[in-house]
Amino acid sequence: MPAPGSSEKSDQRRQVVLDAAVTCFARKGFYGTTTNEIAERAGISQPYVYRLFANKQTLFAHAVFHVSELMANTLAAYVAEAGPIPQPPEVALRTARSAYSALIQDRDVLRFLMHANCAADEPLVGDAVRWCYAKQVELVSKLVGSDEAVRQWFGAGMLENVTTALGLADIDEPWAHTLSGR
Repeated sequence: MPAPGSSEKSDQRRQVVLDAAVTCFARKGFYGTTTNEIAERAGISQPYVYRLFANKQTLFAHAVFHVSELMANTLAAYVAEAGPIPQPPEVALRTARSAYSALIQDRDVLRFLMHANCAADEPLVGDAVRWCYAKQVELVSKLVGSDEAVRQWFGAGMLENVTTALGLADIDEPWAHTLSGR
């Protein structure tokens, strides 16, 4: 355990707060979540949250950066597993989709990403969300190559968001089969 007051301890607490923030924001969104709820989940005081992050917008933006890094690391792990690049476009696209599908099985990540899009009118949040998309476009472009393939990946990802959020894999109805590809 790091020494009290050390930078390492602050970094660890910051990470705990970010994990708690993603979970809390995933459930109630930016507008419905209080910093007190995040502090309680993180096991620290609310004033300490404000020592780590200037305000709720800053905390949310840092949570977006945190999830973006998680996405990048997940995609990088799948790419490393899939083999050398370049791959045929359909293989690369399938690899990227598999990575994203695995990531959003954590429903907190999925819901957080959806809430992040909804809160993009907040200046710091919007900047963070746009940065996250830019980073993902850059990563996926390296994997799949063409702009059209990147758009296909994002389109498929948005559909995956809907099918996962609605639990369509468990619904035995023709419309659910159509959307989920079953």
